[in-house]
Amino acid sequence: MNGRRVEKKKTAIWKRTLNPQFNETLIFHVSVDQIRHASLDVHVMDFDRIGRNEEIGRVVLGPKSGPNEVKHWNEMLRRTKMAVTKWHILRHFN
Repeated sequence: MNGRRVEKKKTAIWKRTLNPQFNETLIFHVSVDQIRHASLDVHVMDFDRIGRNEEIGRVVLGPKSGPNEVKHWNEMLRRTKMAVTKWHILRHFN
């Protein structure tokens, strides 16, 4: 939010697969005043025992994202009591 990390969560690690599917619910506590200035930055990492974990890609959901991501973000804000799911394409950011 405003260029700084407020909260961080990790999913389970899926071993021995090049096509993991993450079906987990992550809950973040953000006030109504803060949510309009926040974004969700999801990083997908390749877990390695030896060497460094590498980023496979990421997606950013928020008010300043791409058109599909903004659409999903706005739908989540409208339906606060309901899970809103959507597939997103991972991208590489520099």
